[in-house]
Amino acid sequence: MLEIRFHGRGGQGAVIASRILSYAFFLEGRFAQSFPTFGAERRGAPVAAYVRVDDRFINLRCQVVNPDYVIVMAARLAETVGVSSGIRPGGLIFINTEKPAAHFSFFEESCRVATMNINQIALEYQLGSRIMPLINAPVLGAFARLSGLVDIDSLARALPRFIPAREAENEAAMRAAWEQAAGLPVYECQPQ
Repeated sequence: MLEIRFHGRGGQGAVIASRILSYAFFLEGRFAQSFPTFGAERRGAPVAAYVRVDDRFINLRCQVVNPDYVIVMAARLAETVGVSSGIRPGGLIFINTEKPAAHFSFFEESCRVATMNINQIALEYQLGSRIMPLINAPVLGAFARLSGLVDIDSLARALPRFIPAREAENEAAMRAAWEQAAGLPVYECQPQ
């Protein structure tokens, strides 16, 4: 079983992104689940969402504490929330930022880090505003390319079920992020 944890801010689309990813896995014939965790949140507050995928029925119904992959939708969360907490050795942390991956050194974990400016892609396709770009579709495109876990066409088929507005722009942004993620440098973090 593979486990994925999303860290985002309320309104960015972390919960919707987790649902799209889970449904794309389902469309590929795998068992998947997604669910969020948050308190009395407001727009901009930290939110977490989880995805599990397996070739067998998934019986677990708890938060993901040892993810294989972590998607950080707001770079500042990497400084304030324990985004690397519990990541499995060799796991990948993907951060939405313009900063290079080497800027984020999670010295307590043995993991890999990749970064990409997803906000810029969302804004190019007029998804959201400068203050709150809607990045759920493009972040999934980049993640699909980096992880190799899910086909981009499965994500495209899943998108309209959860994002019925601006379908063409969301799919175009997702595919643009998928293209840009090819050959993205990955930084290796080693415990000290």
